[in-house]
Amino acid sequence: MDSQKIDRKIAVIFATDVVGFSTSMEIDEDQTLKNFRACKNILEDLFKEHSGRIFNTAGDSVLAEFSSAVSAVLCASEFQKLIQERNASSSLPENGKMEFRVGLNMGDVIVEGTNLYGDGVNVAARLEALAQPNGVCLSKSIHDFVNKKTEFLFDDLGEQKVKNTNVHAFDIIIDPSGARRKKNIESAPSAQAAEEDSRPPAIAVLPFLNMSGDPEQEYFADGITEDIISNLSLWKTFPVISRNSSFSFKGQSLKASEIAEKLNVRYIVEGSVRKGGNKVRISAQLIDASSDSNLWSKRWDKSLDDIFEVQDEVSSAIAAMVAPVVKGQEQVKLASRKSVNMTAWDYYLRALSAFNNDESSDTVTELCDKSIELQSDISDPYVLYCRVLVNDILNGDSEKQAKRADNEVKLHKFAKIAYELDGENPDAVIVYSRSFNIKRDYNKRIELAKKAIELNPNHAGANFDYGLAITNLGDFEGALVSIKKAMELNPMQQKNFRGFLPLIYIGLKDFDSALKCYKESEENGPLQTGVKSMKAAVLAHLGRIDEGKAVLAEYLEVRTAVKSLKDYEKFAPTIIKEILMDGLEILGLPKN
Repeated sequence: MDSQKIDRKIAVIFATDVVGFSTSMEIDEDQTLKNFRACKNILEDLFKEHSGRIFNTAGDSVLAEFSSAVSAVLCASEFQKLIQERNASSSLPENGKMEFRVGLNMGDVIVEGTNLYGDGVNVAARLEALAQPNGVCLSKSIHDFVNKKTEFLFDDLGEQKVKNTNVHAFDIIIDPSGARRKKNIESAPSAQAAEEDSRPPAIAVLPFLNMSGDPEQEYFADGITEDIISNLSLWKTFPVISRNSSFSFKGQSLKASEIAEKLNVRYIVEGSVRKGGNKVRISAQLIDASSDSNLWSKRWDKSLDDIFEVQDEVSSAIAAMVAPVVKGQEQVKLASRKSVNMTAWDYYLRALSAFNNDESSDTVTELCDKSIELQSDISDPYVLYCRVLVNDILNGDSEKQAKRADNEVKLHKFAKIAYELDGENPDAVIVYSRSFNIKRDYNKRIELAKKAIELNPNHAGANFDYGLAITNLGDFEGALVSIKKAMELNPMQQKNFRGFLPLIYIGLKDFDSALKCYKESEENGPLQTGVKSMKAAVLAHLGRIDEGKAVLAEYLEVRTAVKSLKDYEKFAPTIIKEILMDGLEILGLPKN
């Protein structure tokens, strides 16, 4: 088969991205994009001059190919000098400066159409991560080739380990005062660490304690916590760890500093709720885990009718403490809630508790129905109902699958209502986006998934959903970035997100990474039947034919309806179907 042929060549790879791009986007998205376009124009002009060719872009990163190592080094050096000249210009607007890192490598690459893959590309990306801001970092293969052909001075960094890759790295000494020697590199902050330090500090809201003396009121305290998490997320100026990760520490006797370390956050919010009759007492405190000090605390005694006002006050006070950078600027206004029937809201909180505790979907939807019946103009119950419907449609048992057609109709209806009631709520936008995924209207699906990200760039679910959505366009690089960000924002639930990573790696034809994911999954139990066919195809593409045949046999033993590639086509995920079928054909599965 022609599709089995792999074209390879030696190429010089130029990899670059923007230092602190995510932070800049959160502060001023429009200006950051203008800056990037201006800098990219400079880069494109240099590529034309030095015979470089862009073969891939994703967000703020650019990958280009050169046939000459000398041309690539000259281009990289000139690019950094021109960017520094631009940054020094007095005509630049506020927030107009931009810094880049560049990595250069010469190595073996796989050619597929206009795109390039393989170790040659991966090592260039690792060197780019190692580069200093405004710097150029290159591999020994480049250095040895250009050292005697150019007038550049180089800083030998020795063997470096970056993202599990060992590489002998060199800096081009553009500015002698910024040179870093091998003996100092371990003590000097890496570019990756520098960017992490520049990111806004993350915050986690731990489950508020139920002080009512009635275990039945636990759902109410949990509901208060979830609302505060949602409200804090509306500021967009700092990451807020998702509900699932925060609630994984419920009932555990750990110090705030220990939890902060596990969640990789600086700030912890703790509190308690005491509900009695129509009155509620809420206490909250903000802890700086780095110094184990209490920064702020307050107590409110209110009627239940004022509960949302208290939640807004808690969120506002916390945001002012953890995001001083927004002082003097217009802050994002918290979404004002309509006047709420408290009985309807109580039913919703009970439904949310049932959902989070994995009670039956019928229990959740019955409670949502009661909430909607009492007050039909609040988005939250519709959103929760849709989340249940999506689970039933995609993962439900035979009884749920028998109701699939009716559930799809209800999903489309309720998702639209949720969106129309609160189109600024990322969760409402996400379920509306997923309803279009069920309809296979992928353009609308991606448009809405993008909107959810724009509403809250630090929403774990929005990042994950956007990653899922753009795989329909074949943008596996972008999907990988989004899903890894979701994993950062929801660190204790990474296992749920990791299940989708092999599919992305297969789309990228990074079969080594896909196989590694499968092996990690198998440490927690056997793979699902459908996943075994994917692992078999991955092994085939890696040339491990005997192993692949053994795994394929396990799959065919269970999936007896599959006798040929034509049969398998019905079961293969559409976005990577051709890659999987090519792999299974290598293993001997007949076409018909």
